[in-house]
Amino acid sequence: MKTPEPGTESLPWRLRSDHLQWLREQSALQLRFGRAFAHPTGGAAYLDDQGEPDLSQPVHTWVTARMLHVYSLGALAGIPGCAPLAQRALDGLIGSQADAEHGGWVNSRGPGEAIDDSKTAYTHAFVVFASASATEAGLSGAKALLDDALATLDEHFWEPDHGMHRDSAAADWSTFGDYRGVNANMHSVEALLSAADVTGDTRWRNRAREITTNVLGWAREGDWRIPEHFDPSWTPLPEHHRDQPDHPFEPFGATVGHGLEWARLAVQVAAATDADPAGDLVEGAIELFERARIDGWGVDGKEGFVYTTDWSGQPVVRRRMHWVLCEAIAAAAALGQVTEQAQYEGWYRTWWDHASDLYIADNGSWQHEFDEENVPSSAVWPGRPDLYHSFHTTVLPRLPLTPMAATAMAQGMLR
Repeated sequence: MKTPEPGTESLPWRLRSDHLQWLREQSALQLRFGRAFAHPTGGAAYLDDQGEPDLSQPVHTWVTARMLHVYSLGALAGIPGCAPLAQRALDGLIGSQADAEHGGWVNSRGPGEAIDDSKTAYTHAFVVFASASATEAGLSGAKALLDDALATLDEHFWEPDHGMHRDSAAADWSTFGDYRGVNANMHSVEALLSAADVTGDTRWRNRAREITTNVLGWAREGDWRIPEHFDPSWTPLPEHHRDQPDHPFEPFGATVGHGLEWARLAVQVAAATDADPAGDLVEGAIELFERARIDGWGVDGKEGFVYTTDWSGQPVVRRRMHWVLCEAIAAAAALGQVTEQAQYEGWYRTWWDHASDLYIADNGSWQHEFDEENVPSSAVWPGRPDLYHSFHTTVLPRLPLTPMAATAMAQGMLR
């Protein structure tokens, strides 16, 4: 599709007072929509389409951590009622979601006595990220949680010989799975950047840069389509889940949204590590953005991003996920800020228009999934489990590229 023109005016939307006010209103609406998340057994409940707890779902630690992060940001923004809700989520991570016997955090608990007590880097990355935000928000127990989460991620998941995190372990840490994945490392980058801001320990920032450099290297070799799945030696597994192409965490092929998310993160890593703005990280971000946009946006004759493509760029799963659109908007904002090129402003406006037209309800919540005809669907993601991606989309364009959101908001940088 043709690159949109932002218009004759030169001021980007993210610098316009009315657009900033609209983003603030959307943030507030989302925080109101999700405020019933507290689960009666502790942690955050998976939310249904109306924002009510779906008690048939287990309490996922990653959902609890995401809601802790979101409501910590709400507290840092000065939104009344957010701090107590964030504390409820934090208490769940300290209490019911923690593994008191073996350390670390379980993947999920319930309903009833059911438990998935295996350990994953994905879950632990979100605990680091959320506890960093909670520390900036001044929540009780947050700094101790952050220290524990960082130590656990470092001790059990980091593979220094490869410069990446391995993916999963048994409950007692006695064995580790053979699968290695980029998804957990992507969220680790965000978490480690935030942890470095909060703790002042540059080791975590350098680690985030190492991971990002590795991923950009693999992407460059694959025409900027990121290989997601690997064996224990970090050799790509391009056929992984070909028989389960719409897997919610490990889909076959290239994931369009991750190309966009990594583009945004690469820009943030460059800013956080004082990289040359014209250096490899920003250049890689530009390439990732273009590949994901060309492969994913409107390729089947209808507006929207397809979920995945094969390694030649042909769509595989054509369903539309809200988080992909969220990451597209955030990536366009980040690249627009660092390059000042009009094309990114054009895409930023186009994708916000699409979100407003199709995804965003009057109460501010986002429909999480559509089918290939842009009809609401729940084949991969039933309900509206958390606010992480959609809330970020209303906050990140109002912030500088560094420091990360929680620290920037604690320092009064939110517009």
